[in-house]
Amino acid sequence: MPELPEVETLARELGMALVGRSIVAVEVCWPRSVAAPDPGTFVSRLTGRGIRDVRRRGKWLLLGLDGGEWLLVHLRMSGRLTVGRSDAPGDPHTRVVFYLDNGQRLHFSDPRKFGRMVLTAYPEEWLGDLGPEPLDPDLTPERLAEILQGRRMRLKPLLTDQRVLAGLGNIYADEILWRAGLHPLRRADTLTREAVARLHRALREVLEEAIARRGTTLADQRYVLPDGRPGEFAVSLAVYGRAGEPCPRCRALIVRTRIGGRSAHFCPQCQRFEHRG
Repeated sequence: MPELPEVETLARELGMALVGRSIVAVEVCWPRSVAAPDPGTFVSRLTGRGIRDVRRRGKWLLLGLDGGEWLLVHLRMSGRLTVGRSDAPGDPHTRVVFYLDNGQRLHFSDPRKFGRMVLTAYPEEWLGDLGPEPLDPDLTPERLAEILQGRRMRLKPLLTDQRVLAGLGNIYADEILWRAGLHPLRRADTLTREAVARLHRALREVLEEAIARRGTTLADQRYVLPDGRPGEFAVSLAVYGRAGEPCPRCRALIVRTRIGGRSAHFCPQCQRFEHRG
């Protein structure tokens, strides 16, 4: 599933390709990709609308339209957005196609059919439960400490809870905890002030580095840029997907386990499990 760096990269790249363009036609190939309104209304309200903005909130893409409405897109497990010529070869997993006034199309492909689109004038009705953005300047180490205070959740499920912090998933939660030297099973309410500072620093470093390298494209190629290019952060992954390989920091073997139904990758030497509280 694309996470914050991938969705941020898509927002920036799509912004350059789409802002100033108009949607001249919409084709819904699989109706359940449209969560709201009904597909017929979705098509009629989008046709002829200009695109004035593209941004990100958590793992959602937000396309601002003339007239004040927003097209919200969540790619979920396998969704992909690409921009290309209208006469490009078809994709058997095509779910929605937006035809643009310059002869190109915005193409939504989704093999697993979990991705969803919403057309709304009130995006907060869909985004209101999201927690703060990890890269927001207002998320200081002190504010992060306040968020973690009193929470008995383990760090891995806490970091991937969109109501706590918006945009993180398995890949970057593992990389952030490794960078901070914190075990994924450590309880949030046991972190010292120094540990919270390390976690805050790792959050910013990992996410900023991943955005600079346009996100992580794994072997399944589920995430690519709108023009089909891969993201380049995969070569920088320290622990995610590297079970049995040596830790880049201490050379101990990376371990993979499951926590709350999610996989977690960590170094048992660098990320010792400290019992506190």
